Amino acid sequence: WDPTSFAFIKEGSLCIPTIFCSYSGEALDKKTPLLRSMEEVSRQAVRILRLFGDTETKRVVAQVGPEQEYFLIDKAQYAKREDLRMCGRTLFGAKPPKGQELEDHYFGAIRPRVVAYMRDLDEELWKLGVLSKTKHNEVAPSQHEMAPIYTDANSACDQNQLVMEVMKKVADRHGLVCLLHEKPFAGVNGSGKHDNWSLSTDTGRNLFKPGSTPRQNARFLLFLAAFIKGVDDYQDFLRATVAFPGNDHRLGAQEAPPAVLSIFLGDELTAVVESIIQGTEFQEAGKRTLKIGVDTLPAIPQDNTDRNRTSPMAFTGNKFEFRMLGASQSISGPNIALNTIVAEELEQFADELEPSQDFRGDLEKLIRRVFTEHQRIIFNGNGYDEAWIDEAERRGLSNLVSTADALPMYTSRKNMDLFIKHGIYTKEEIEARAEIHIENYSAVISIEAKTMIDMIRHQILPAVSKYADALCQRAYHKDAMHLPCQYETGTAARIAALTDTLMACCDKLERDLAAIPEETMDAMCYCHNVLIPDMADARKAADQLETLTDSEFWPFPVYSDLLFYV
Repeated sequence: WDPTSFAFIKEGSLCIPTIFCSYSGEALDKKTPLLRSMEEVSRQAVRILRLFGDTETKRVVAQVGPEQEYFLIDKAQYAKREDLRMCGRTLFGAKPPKGQELEDHYFGAIRPRVVAYMRDLDEELWKLGVLSKTKHNEVAPSQHEMAPIYTDANSACDQNQLVMEVMKKVADRHGLVCLLHEKPFAGVNGSGKHDNWSLSTDTGRNLFKPGSTPRQNARFLLFLAAFIKGVDDYQDFLRATVAFPGNDHRLGAQEAPPAVLSIFLGDELTAVVESIIQGTEFQEAGKRTLKIGVDTLPAIPQDNTDRNRTSPMAFTGNKFEFRMLGASQSISGPNIALNTIVAEELEQFADELEPSQDFRGDLEKLIRRVFTEHQRIIFNGNGYDEAWIDEAERRGLSNLVSTADALPMYTSRKNMDLFIKHGIYTKEEIEARAEIHIENYSAVISIEAKTMIDMIRHQILPAVSKYADALCQRAYHKDAMHLPCQYETGTAARIAALTDTLMACCDKLERDLAAIPEETMDAMCYCHNVLIPDMADARKAADQLETLTDSEFWPFPVYSDLLFYV
């Protein structure tokens, strides 16, 4: 039993958060390594605080606030889509006439059916002790978001698992289906889970909040330096913690960050870092106010830490927002990584500063050295710009584009040494997790490929063939009456050609699916390099057929039905 995470009553049963381990003591769960990482970052952070004369703090707590994005679609429409039922995402779907181009859904008026769902969801979550607070429309049609009140990382991880479960159950009650896949619909925003992370003392001080005195600011800058150095040193492992098939479809576009790790600090904090690197005096911009131009409204303080929505890791005033997480994943893995890498850097800092005879002088040198050596990870620009990818390569940053590229980083020597050293994972525990993630990738892609083949053979090909036959009969009748039949003959010809293309694509996908290697790493790479391109080719032909086929013949709901029906 884990006494640090509250028990709760669900469906009449008392549920107690627990750890799960094997008979020989290996951690089989996500909670155990998370608790280990929280203890370790606390221990190292307290060492740092003692150097600043803090004798009151006994514990430092990793704090997390996970925002949760999701889609709601009509249950009856969902039931007609085999891909949604089997895979959680649409494997086919042509772009509808309207998507998110007008951005009229984002923070717009919430539809009554969704309002009722959100109200019910809040009440169910509150009963379980989950303090759900924020709710609004997200960018894509039928996409929404909820966010809870900030809490400790352990409780936040437990509660987010409950959130995902309750979201689906409440949706069913309202005749809806909640989709948590990272990219259920192509061409519009996918769903992420923004992980807002910070450290606070048991006396109530946020260690990532800039202070009002030189001593407080020196402490803040040292913790900031630890975070920057940790993300730079272990960027490949952080990328691996958010690597799985669903997230590959999402990262790199439409408000999801790219695969390259970087940190956004905002203009003012970046200026502070640069002044420290250059040894110049920082000129504070001071508090600015927004001029509204309406006499009856008071002056509004201007926030100087606005988020960069293309950044994987954005500083937002007193915390870091890790934006790469996928909507369906547990937040434990990324937070284990954040806790551990910061613990490692704080340990290095404490080892260097504890024997110092000139603490202030050595502290300034340390902060300046770290900012100088790791400034390559700081980037405030547009993460979607191709120029940034080239610039990141020049800076030496890793660009692990796909899950197949990222998952091997779990077992790289540097990363394994880090987690073994701090007692977060044993060698066997981390190798087992890597193997599970790799096997899962191949399993997911295989299921999607089999579903695609099934839908092509049993739904799409029969439907388009039937429609082509209907067109040919119409053309025959018109021709017999000496009437023009260009629409029928032209469309039938295009459908026939695409039908043959789709059949060939389906045959190739089926052959390649049967040839998946047995070895797990080889299978993952094969799925990425062979099956995914096969599926893309098949989808391209099928989506073209959708645009040509009469809606009465097309075998399942299209994007216009799914996204604009609720």
